[in-house]
Amino acid sequence: MAVTIKDIAKRAGVSYSTVSRALNGIGTENTEKRRHIVELAEEMGYVRNQAAVNLKLSRSYVIGLYFSTISKMTSPFVLHDVLTGVYSIVGSKYNVVVKGIDMYEPGTLNPSFYDGIIVLSQRNSDSSFMDEVLEKKIPMVVICRTVYVDAPNVTTDEANAMERAMDYLIDNGHRKICVIEGGPQLDSTRLRHRGWQTSARKHGLDPDLIPMISGNYRYASGYQGAKVLLEHKPTAILCFNDEMAFGAREAIAEAGLKVPDDVSLIGFDNWDLSGYNSMRLTTVERSMSEIAKEGTRVLLRRLEDGIEDKSRIFLENKLIIRDTVKDIREKH
Repeated sequence: MAVTIKDIAKRAGVSYSTVSRALNGIGTENTEKRRHIVELAEEMGYVRNQAAVNLKLSRSYVIGLYFSTISKMTSPFVLHDVLTGVYSIVGSKYNVVVKGIDMYEPGTLNPSFYDGIIVLSQRNSDSSFMDEVLEKKIPMVVICRTVYVDAPNVTTDEANAMERAMDYLIDNGHRKICVIEGGPQLDSTRLRHRGWQTSARKHGLDPDLIPMISGNYRYASGYQGAKVLLEHKPTAILCFNDEMAFGAREAIAEAGLKVPDDVSLIGFDNWDLSGYNSMRLTTVERSMSEIAKEGTRVLLRRLEDGIEDKSRIFLENKLIIRDTVKDIREKH
């Protein structure tokens, strides 16, 4: 029986993906580890799949990274995290071309230009683009939201994560809560909306009576949204991402109030500044870098080893508790 990458991984005591990257010169494994894996493969008599080798001869070594939109809805922090996540896996072997689906013209995809495409999808209207990718038989992975297409999908359960964030506010005694959501056309917004509303009902609150305003995931919309919502005198504001939460904090400070003494605050995403800024924001961790890394690994298994994996992969969201939620329950 032919020796497989899985056999080598078991013998070396490392993961399948580590062996794949080592044999293909991809990623950041140290030189000694890579040399050991290559020597072990030779010792075990590993022979590469010739069909996969032949396929590589016609490679462009370009991966397309398509966002639903670059200019309107994608936070620069998300863009940075996804791009660095992708490059941490592909290393220098592939070039990554970043584009927005909103700038793509139907029928213009050239299958000879891309070895594969990663789609960070945020809205239902991306489906026509993904249909064209599949029609032209370009290997594709979809990340960020759940989609039902003939391609692998890496995402998280955003509804459940936002439900837990709202639970945390309510469990700490908050009933006068306001919400700053994202753009209503985005799947992330709809999922997070469902999550906080589920929590409210579970705790006997009427979601329709909770003041809510739509932002666009940017700092300014968090600031403007909070200025409006502060008129309701909330004890807490739930924000659909960290960038808007930082904008909300600015509005809270301008009103002469403090976080969390007067108004508690929760964000979503856990971007880099959230834990190191003086505010130390309580937030939901949805690591776009890890989502991008896993999606890239799945794509490279297809490109390097000819392994098609069309599974739906869910990564965990965590509630990161820091300093911006005050416990206002009455102490007896």
